[in-house]
Amino acid sequence: MKIQITADSTIDLSQELLDKYKIKTIGLSINLGGKEYIDGENISAKEIFEFIKKTNTLPKTGAVNVERYKEFFEKNLDKDTAIIHFTISSEMSSCYNFAQIASESFENVYVIDSRYLSTGIALLAIYARRLADENLSVKEIVDKVQALANDNKVQCSFILDNLKLLYKGGRCSAVQMFGANLLRIKVCIGVHDGKMGVDRKYKGKFENAIGEYIKDCLNLYPNYDTHCCFITYTTASQEILDNAKSAVIQNSNFENIYFTNAGGTISSHCGENTIGILYLLK
Repeated sequence: MKIQITADSTIDLSQELLDKYKIKTIGLSINLGGKEYIDGENISAKEIFEFIKKTNTLPKTGAVNVERYKEFFEKNLDKDTAIIHFTISSEMSSCYNFAQIASESFENVYVIDSRYLSTGIALLAIYARRLADENLSVKEIVDKVQALANDNKVQCSFILDNLKLLYKGGRCSAVQMFGANLLRIKVCIGVHDGKMGVDRKYKGKFENAIGEYIKDCLNLYPNYDTHCCFITYTTASQEILDNAKSAVIQNSNFENIYFTNAGGTISSHCGENTIGILYLLK
């Protein structure tokens, strides 16, 4: 039986990487000023940032509903195929619940609550593809990957230049934002047990904090799968990206270092000048 890996658009992979690992996606909804868009299809992070600057209001992001999931699964399913679908953490969105309900209409659709976001989801989906290529059964793959997600086996964090959008979206307090801005603190947001929280704080310029942040991550979580890591960002200068890559190379031995742009949904909540290193733990 063939195994098709699918995921929500919050997986934040480029089309090149989606093709490489044979992953298909379905987009969450993004509402800008009353107009509905589909993440990954007809809206970009750049357009979202322009909307926020112009209107000083946040986009509204929405889960994929049950009917859209059913249509998506049916489109990608045939008698010789099983689908393993990855959603953004159930603590952050209703996607998992809706996808699970939709899967009940099919015999061979399995839904995994990634417990992560962005390329944290991608790391689990890629691992599932690698297991499928080793001819493991669908049940074995689902059990192994869901166990990794439940056991916090992904280093998933980001460092933010400012907390403005997280504050406006209700994900940090006014005191946190004011203190960070006043003291020029750059906050590292990590994902643990499916939820976002403050991991560490760095003082000084954003550009200088990134190398320290990456070194800290690799020192704190040194037991990793060497297949790949992601440097995922909303916006960043080439200098910042080069410095981030140098920090990864100096402190690790990953076989592949992938740069990816965060998609519309993730960018809507994090804002500009956000960058993270993400990798799978053993």
